[in-house]
Amino acid sequence: MFHHLWRSLRFMAPADTALFLKSAKTDDAIKRWRSEVGERAAFENAYTTFDDPWAAASPRYRYQSWKYDRLIECLPKGRRFSHALDLGCGLGLLSARLAPRADRVTGIDIAQAAVDRATARASALKNVRFMQGDAADLPHSLDGQFDLVVVADTFYYLPPPITPATLEKMASRVAELLVPGGLCLLANHYFFSLDADSRLSRRIHDAFKNSSQFRVATESRRPFYIITTLDRVG
Repeated sequence: MFHHLWRSLRFMAPADTALFLKSAKTDDAIKRWRSEVGERAAFENAYTTFDDPWAAASPRYRYQSWKYDRLIECLPKGRRFSHALDLGCGLGLLSARLAPRADRVTGIDIAQAAVDRATARASALKNVRFMQGDAADLPHSLDGQFDLVVVADTFYYLPPPITPATLEKMASRVAELLVPGGLCLLANHYFFSLDADSRLSRRIHDAFKNSSQFRVATESRRPFYIITTLDRVG
């Protein structure tokens, strides 16, 4: 544990501690809005109230940019993708990083406000597009359209309660989006199992690893997240 904390000092500025506090504030607000206005409207509120709800694009913080760069480095070296999906794309920062590695990139987010902002940010990237969609209820017209699906910090925002059956269903749904031999990159926040979200992250990754539709390619743990890449079998 302390080894990982020491390594984190290399890429975290002192101001980055405020990033986690800001994220917790946004998460608390979404939880409250869900009960007041419903699932999609809660995330629309997040993007209209906070502008950058998780401070992912803020130049004040070093951590999030570092994390996105590390995720791209986890893709197989030299492999180019035909069509990549960034599921739960938010402001599209990770989608933009996928652009050099794919002929086409599609980002999907539940909030139209996020989609609009992501589209404006990535206007110079001609191979990137964004669309509104719910990760828990994606149209089957998307099935078999992608050879890379990236799911970063998305599934612990599924509608509660998040049960083993829910996660099994999501693993199967992501598999349906991929062509045989396609790759899923799964990444989630992880504070050494000290908090409920970290324990949920482990359950998410275990559900994908235990799916008969995937074969684990790589696993790694970094401060403060875990990454699993999985090949679509069949």
